[in-house]
Amino acid sequence: MPRIELINITKKWGNFYGVKNLNMVIEDRDFVSLLGPSGCGKTTTLRMIAGLETPTEGIIKIGDKVVFDSNTNVNLSPDKREIGFIFQNYALWPHMTVYENIAFGLENMKWNKKDIDARVKEMLALMKIEEFEKRYPSEISGGQQQRVAIARTLATKPQVLLMDEPLSNLDAKLRLEMRTELKRLHADTDSTFVYVTHDQLEAMTLSTKICLMKEGTIQQYDAPLTVYNKPNNLYVADFVGNPSMNVVSGKFTKAGDDYYVDFLGYQAKFIPKGEIEEVSGDVTIGFRPEFVKIEEEGKIQASVYSTLPSGLETTIKLKIGEEIISSIVFGASDYVTDEVLNCSIVGANVCIFNKEGRKVSMGSLSIE
Repeated sequence: MPRIELINITKKWGNFYGVKNLNMVIEDRDFVSLLGPSGCGKTTTLRMIAGLETPTEGIIKIGDKVVFDSNTNVNLSPDKREIGFIFQNYALWPHMTVYENIAFGLENMKWNKKDIDARVKEMLALMKIEEFEKRYPSEISGGQQQRVAIARTLATKPQVLLMDEPLSNLDAKLRLEMRTELKRLHADTDSTFVYVTHDQLEAMTLSTKICLMKEGTIQQYDAPLTVYNKPNNLYVADFVGNPSMNVVSGKFTKAGDDYYVDFLGYQAKFIPKGEIEEVSGDVTIGFRPEFVKIEEEGKIQASVYSTLPSGLETTIKLKIGEEIISSIVFGASDYVTDEVLNCSIVGANVCIFNKEGRKVSMGSLSIE
């Protein structure tokens, strides 16, 4: 399977930019999720890779082949790009059986009947839908239809598999099951997957890399845990994570070789890990809910605003002055509303963002 390279890709309609000067490389066998809110350019990017949308400017390469180049007027049609595309609505033929749907693309490619039968049986087994081969799409569930759509797309052995929010029509339980199947499928096929979603949990659990977009530009393109633990900016920090990162205003000062942060009515020494950019005055401090630890020796006093137990973990909303922050406690715990607790901010992944929202340092906080 090939790598995909997008070089200075721009798509605009009049003065509106859908995608602006986008550069990214999707390596061979990657599972890349294009993540972001509606209108951020993720589906437009996917459709440009597929050849369903024509970029205004730039170059797209799939493997060693240039499939689009605005300078030389190269623009290969989708059928010549050796890609498979799975749509949000599955796009199955209602008058064909499951077997016939999977065989359809192979028949168009003039495969002989024996090879078609062998390949369809292979796909039915791979997607665990052998018992449905004689049924019509209306006679099977949404999750089963999704498996048929994937089997049909994989049957023609595409170089790249592109998916546009394929699980959005499924209920929560089916979505979880299909995430597991997609992850297994990626490992089994050694294919290059490009996946569009607005669901950050889906992107986190499935991907080898996440490309988080905003208004047609890439905000961060990294492995999921890097995006989560080391966000480039405030937008990334806030978008990824559920509950989202706690962000509070503060003042940043330097005294000699030491750094201090005033926030939530407390002063803390900030100990950076690695380099720190020059910053002073107003900043935003970000820390994940799991790093807010409730403990008797904690130096920060808070009252319980609300408690949201879910069995595996409990989200506690804590009120400190006028600010409300989130804490995650693992296990089934409950607290009384307005109960006063002590807490600490632990770990060395506290983020400092400047006025523009760009991260300037990460480190730990120590309240004297």
